[in-house]
Amino acid sequence: MTANKHTDGSEAHRCPVCGTSGAGVFFEALQVPVHCNVLWPTQAEALAAPRGDIRLAFCEACGHIFNVAFDPSLMTYTQQYENSLHFSPRFQQFAESLAARLVERYNLHGKDIIEIGCGKGDFLRLLCELGGNRGVGFDPSYDPALMDGDLPDGLTFVQDFYSPHYADYKADLICCRHVLEHIEQPTAFIANVRRAVGMQDAALYFEVPNVLYTLRDRGIWDVIYEHPSYYSAASLGALFTASGFDVHSLEETYQGQFLSVEATPAAAAVGRQHAATSDRQAMRRLVSSFAESYRTKVSAWQRTLANITTAGQRAVIWGAGSKGVTFLNTLRAQDSIGFVVDINPRKQGQYVAGTGQEIVPPEFLQEYRPDVVIVMNPIYMQEIQQMTADLGLMPTLIHV
Repeated sequence: MTANKHTDGSEAHRCPVCGTSGAGVFFEALQVPVHCNVLWPTQAEALAAPRGDIRLAFCEACGHIFNVAFDPSLMTYTQQYENSLHFSPRFQQFAESLAARLVERYNLHGKDIIEIGCGKGDFLRLLCELGGNRGVGFDPSYDPALMDGDLPDGLTFVQDFYSPHYADYKADLICCRHVLEHIEQPTAFIANVRRAVGMQDAALYFEVPNVLYTLRDRGIWDVIYEHPSYYSAASLGALFTASGFDVHSLEETYQGQFLSVEATPAAAAVGRQHAATSDRQAMRRLVSSFAESYRTKVSAWQRTLANITTAGQRAVIWGAGSKGVTFLNTLRAQDSIGFVVDINPRKQGQYVAGTGQEIVPPEFLQEYRPDVVIVMNPIYMQEIQQMTADLGLMPTLIHV
């Protein structure tokens, strides 16, 4: 990131979204695992996982937050990268509802769809099945061996990053979910999408984590190295309009944890902005208090884990995604948390980066009999409560 100096000698960084200089660092987390969604086959490898620093800066001009210490050379997205949430009934319900809404809104019947960063292909397959559509998914981490069942007709996957090289792939809808936050230079990335789209009549749906959830609701476990960018509604809208898209919708979704944008190519070089939904003054207050609220929440959880250990109780966490990995590494919870539960069979038997806990299936708990289950995302509380009850267990469930 480009940096100069404030008058007090501290570094001022250039925003990757709007290009404004002057963003100052307001939070640091040092030597964290660079990948939360790459798990390891042995505990020794997990403990030796590569690490990097997070130093978050805030751009007051557009409301964007970014990691000025991010080093893209540390990031590799291969078939070992696993962040699918589709094994959760709660998330699957959300995905199905979203897909049905997009099919209806954009009349996606017998149409062409591109998904940028399609992961294992679950969502693109859903869009194609609902509307009898044709789909092309781009993702270097796509693994054909993990596709459930035969590949439907009209569905193609390209194990590569989407770029202008693929401009001849036309689409009625381009969707991209939870990819943009991984891009260090988002203006160049969206400009590439705009060039590839040209003036075809295509709609865009992009979805990212909502930084206001991190700041406002103290979702501190969402601060991870994999994300060089953290978007507010203002910065997400500014990114798309500056790149030549008309923004039609900016919405919080998934109980405020996600932020979505819907847009179409603009006739002018700069597109029209949707009505701003973020309060810059409120965001400045949240940024200024975040480091202290982070410390307060970490201290509270350190006390909770110490009490669990002192009482001789067994505790597990539920969720081996980024929240769980960050929770364990931040609290250095090797001694108080023995195992991590996850319903994704691709993660089971692997080990958590940085702290080395083994990831186990829910059925493991029938033998282990934990006293406490710490749920990494409150949105899954009811689902997990039902699963533990079905296993004949009645642990205390608490969420982060």
